[in-house]
Amino acid sequence: MIRVVFIVMALSVSAYAAAQPPSPLPEVAADFVEMDRYPAHDVTFANGVRGIPGVVYWKPVGYRPLTLDLYLPPSSVERPATGFPLVVYIHGGGWMGGDSHRSGHFVDFPGVLATLSARGYVVASIEYRLSGEATFPAQARDVKAAIRWLRLNASKYGIDPARAATWGVSAGGHLAGLAAVSCNAAGLEPKQSEQSFGSDTKADPIVSSTVSDCVQAGVAWYGVFDIAPIAARAKEARAMSRDVPQAPEWQLLGCFGRKCSSKQIAAASPVTYVDRTAPPMLLITGDADTTAPYRQTLEMAEKLKGAGVEHELIVFPGINHGFIGRTPEQTRDANLKALDATFRFIDRTIGNAGGTNR
Repeated sequence: MIRVVFIVMALSVSAYAAAQPPSPLPEVAADFVEMDRYPAHDVTFANGVRGIPGVVYWKPVGYRPLTLDLYLPPSSVERPATGFPLVVYIHGGGWMGGDSHRSGHFVDFPGVLATLSARGYVVASIEYRLSGEATFPAQARDVKAAIRWLRLNASKYGIDPARAATWGVSAGGHLAGLAAVSCNAAGLEPKQSEQSFGSDTKADPIVSSTVSDCVQAGVAWYGVFDIAPIAARAKEARAMSRDVPQAPEWQLLGCFGRKCSSKQIAAASPVTYVDRTAPPMLLITGDADTTAPYRQTLEMAEKLKGAGVEHELIVFPGINHGFIGRTPEQTRDANLKALDATFRFIDRTIGNAGGTNR
C-alpha cells in the first residue's frame, strides 16, 4: 500500500510540473558579471531624504565587498549647479567592530544622518575592513577608496566633487582625521593585491583612477591622533597605546610594543601628516575620557595651530568617551551640543554658504 501511494504522489507531482508554463532560461553573459542584480531596497525618510543602503564601493582582492549607505537630499532642496557637498561618515568601534547604522548613544543614527542630508548634503556612511580582517593601512585605504568612488560617481548621485568632508567618532575619528590631513599620501592610497587572475582581469577603477582622495574639511569626535606607545612618551597623560597586546591599537597595527617600528606607528598617526595644506578641522572631546585620552585631541589641535591650519577645539568638562556624562542628562546634552557644532561647522566649511577648494 505504501508503494502504491508513493507512485500516485510522484505521478501527481510530475503532472503538476508538466502543467506549469516553462521558466525562461537564465541569461548568460559573454563576460564575467560584476554588477549586483539583487533588487534595490531604497527607503525614504520622513523628511524626504532618500536612503540607498548597502551600495558596494570597492572589492579589494581577497576580502569581502565593502559597502556604504547613501543619503540623498529630498527633492524639495534645490540642487546647486555643481551638485551637493559630500559628507563621509566613519563609524567607531575600536577598529574591531561597529557598523554604518549605529553611533554611540543616538537611538536612531540613520535618522541623524538623514537630518544632515536634508540640509543639502549627500551623506555616505561607510563600512571598512576591521582589524580582525586586515591590519593598517587597510582601513585608511578603504576610506580613501570610498572618497574616490563617490567622486567617480558624482554625476550619478548629484555630488559636487570639489566639496567633501570626513566625519568620524572614536576609531572613526582617527580615520576621519587621518583622511583629512593625509591628502595624496602615497602609503595610504588604495591598492589591490598583487595576486592576478589572468590577463582578462579588468583594472580596478578605484586603484587606477587619478581622482583625488583629498577632502575640504574634517570632523573628529574623541579621536585617536598619535599611537606612540607609553614608553616613547615617558608615560605622558596623552599617551594612547597601552602595555596590553590585546589593546585595539595594537590589533590595528598587527604588532605589539617594541615589535612595532617607529615607521609603522608614525604612518598610523594623523599628527604625522599635519602641514599647512590641511583643511579646516573640528575636534571635540571630553576631559574625562579614559579610552582615548583627551590630550590626544589637544595634541592634534596644537599640531594644526603650529601649521597655521584653521580649526575648532571643543572640550566638554567631566565628559567621558562617547560623550558620556555622570547623568543621562549630561550625556544627552553633550551629544546634542557636539552634533549641533558639527552641523554648523560642515555648513560653514563645505556648505552652500561657504566652502574651500583643495
